Amino acid sequence: MALKLRPLGDRVVIKPIEHETQLPSGIVLPETASEKPQIGEVLAVGPGRKTEDGTRIPMDVQVGQKVTFPKYAGTELRLNGDTYLLMREEDILAIVEEE
Repeated sequence: MALKLRPLGDRVVIKPIEHETQLPSGIVLPETASEKPQIGEVLAVGPGRKTEDGTRIPMDVQVGQKVTFPKYAGTELRLNGDTYLLMREEDILAIVEEE
């Protein structure tokens, strides 16, 4: 059974991008020996935060963008063997743009 996450409010679902670290000596450190990733891809975006008068504030991030976030931000979810992060848009530090 496939599950789909649909975040509410100003929440975002992010798939952390894991990467192996290679030392100058050529030794490759597996992801378990390195720090938690701080870059991920946005997989789903909520409709946005509501103000007190009911006006919806649109989200700045979009599905498919790569973002950076604090090391221990968000709530970690494990679904179908994959790890995802669920966090508020305000916890995202920046959108990563490739030149």
